[in-house]
Amino acid sequence: MRHTPTRLAVILAATFPCIAGAADPATVTLDSVVVSGSRIEHNSFDLPAAVDVVDAARIGADQGKVNASEALAAVPGITVQNRQNYAQDLQISSRGFGARSAFGVRGIRLVADGIPASMPDGQGQAATFNLDRAERIEVLRGPLAVVYGNHAGGVIQLFTPDGKGRPSIEGGLVAGSNNTWKADVSAQGEVAGLGYVIDTSHFATDGYRDHSKADRDQSMVKLTYKPTEDGKLTLIANTFKQDAEDPQGQSWAGYQANPRSVAQPAIDYNTRKSIDHTQGGLTYEHRFGEQLVQLSAYVGQRSTIQYQSIPRANQIVPPAKNAISSGGIIDFDRDFAGGSARWIGRFQLAGGKLTTTVGVDYEQSTDDRRGYENFIGTMLGVKGTLRRLEEDRVSSFDQYAQAEWQGERWTFSGGVRHSHVDFNVDDRYLSNGNDSGSVSYDKTTPTVAAMYRLTPAVNLYASAARGFEAPTFNEMFYSSGGGTFNFGLKPSTSTHYEAGLKAFVGNDTRLDVAVFQIKTDNEMVVLSSSGGRTAYQNAGPTTRRGLEVALDSRWANNLSTRVAYTGLDASYDEAFTSNLVPVQAGSKLPGVPAQTLFGELAWKHPASGFHAAVEGIARSKVYVEDSNTKQAAPAYAIANVRFGIDRQYGDLNLRTFLRFDNIFDRQYVGSVIVGDGNNRFYEAAPGRTWLAGISARYAF
Repeated sequence: MRHTPTRLAVILAATFPCIAGAADPATVTLDSVVVSGSRIEHNSFDLPAAVDVVDAARIGADQGKVNASEALAAVPGITVQNRQNYAQDLQISSRGFGARSAFGVRGIRLVADGIPASMPDGQGQAATFNLDRAERIEVLRGPLAVVYGNHAGGVIQLFTPDGKGRPSIEGGLVAGSNNTWKADVSAQGEVAGLGYVIDTSHFATDGYRDHSKADRDQSMVKLTYKPTEDGKLTLIANTFKQDAEDPQGQSWAGYQANPRSVAQPAIDYNTRKSIDHTQGGLTYEHRFGEQLVQLSAYVGQRSTIQYQSIPRANQIVPPAKNAISSGGIIDFDRDFAGGSARWIGRFQLAGGKLTTTVGVDYEQSTDDRRGYENFIGTMLGVKGTLRRLEEDRVSSFDQYAQAEWQGERWTFSGGVRHSHVDFNVDDRYLSNGNDSGSVSYDKTTPTVAAMYRLTPAVNLYASAARGFEAPTFNEMFYSSGGGTFNFGLKPSTSTHYEAGLKAFVGNDTRLDVAVFQIKTDNEMVVLSSSGGRTAYQNAGPTTRRGLEVALDSRWANNLSTRVAYTGLDASYDEAFTSNLVPVQAGSKLPGVPAQTLFGELAWKHPASGFHAAVEGIARSKVYVEDSNTKQAAPAYAIANVRFGIDRQYGDLNLRTFLRFDNIFDRQYVGSVIVGDGNNRFYEAAPGRTWLAGISARYAF
């Protein structure tokens, strides 16, 4: 490995390839195979898109493997904030899309082993990702992501390995601060041509903040079988069950006085949430020479009950104005299902290789939704009188086609997707009026891209696309004046442009740079928020401009570094009013840091199996509401360290680790609740914490 004082100049030369020296990427290990973007296997270096791969080593890099935030911190363009609140899903945003989501993940398509973790309305749940057996996570941003349907921010796909080879069993235990612990048991192997992967785990924590305990049970089974040489059948089943207290947000004064504190209503109403989620899926693929047919189907069920802190006075009838209240308890049972069919063909054309993909996707979800008062008399935090009863249905039917031509120097790709989304509400609680109704959205979204291989070590690309996002059911539940659904919301539409560079510097460094601009019309924003009811509206145009940089290097003496930088300028182009407060043109989108920097220095000693690393994370301030007039969450920088040993003793593999997060014990706001109607925007991050783990795997 070369290491000279001129290394920085060499890296900079890669940025200006006219002076870069050629290197053969085939000899470089800093590349990964991905399917995101084109739906066929590609080296990430050869794909005209911003795509990052988080491999199993990084997913399990001395972590508890509980939250996706552990694995995605080093991915540019993605902001994943661990809210220290297991009653609410992670806050995940991509290039600013999804930052304001109050429930789950929106604006980003979530997929696990080909099965969507996002519903047809665009809202998903990252908590259902099983990280224990994850082989890799692919993160796709930019124009090529729009061919995945109803979202604009990107795609996050999780893949688990097929069971193969000698049977093995593995058990692990982690424990750490705040009485946090997790136990995991798994098995994998292949018997009589049947590959299997089985995993089950239990996680529990008292939480960093008061009133934030959580218990989680998670299991998965994956079976693979090849009935013929060219066919492959995969069966996947997952369960997820969680009970969690909800500490909710903090006021600025409350956060400063005691970052562990919770507002009194959370205690008075015993705010909490229970989830019981089960799903299963079946996929079959068959090769016919250079042709491939893929078929999949899935079904699932999800039950949720959430106790909120909506004040009793806002629900009591009379006065008449409260007759439209849906109560302070959300209770629903969801049945969902879907399927897809895809044909992929490869041909020789004009001295290059042409790959075409044609497919259809169908998804549907039905909620039996109930609302109850969260009191009985003067007793708070209990299930009271029924105030809501309805059936909510949403379905989507999409058709798409993609084509890619790859020559010696040029690669051209293009695609188009037509999406049809149906929403239907059947109101069965009519004493406060009939909210029944329906609405449909249709949108066609094209994308084009081109890549030029300047040298064997330098690729340049550009892409453009149109995207859209339908309102989610959560955004349609309330209108500004009455109890009816807000069927007047329009889908957001966006135009994406991106240009980028991918370069290898020698055999030990890879540089990825992407610049982008996104123009969005009808951005979804808050109209009003009070009394536990949030109504949304469409704002005017917005603009997002940004820079994403990832730099991976392998150094002498088994040292490695990774740097990931995101710069994002996201602002409203036109003025509007939110919660009766004027929002000026030029105001920044809330929930999105303008700058994020991740850095890591890692070292390993192969002979002993010992490894260690230092991580640094820095973020600029984050606005908490649209007018940018409330106290922003301040900028912060933290450092983490981790150590581990990985040893092989015959058929037994033993791994141990110890990590310390926020080693300088900084107090900072880890995440924000955008536009909270009670001005409790802030969610404190923990101070200095520790986590230790041990696992053993035995192969028979």
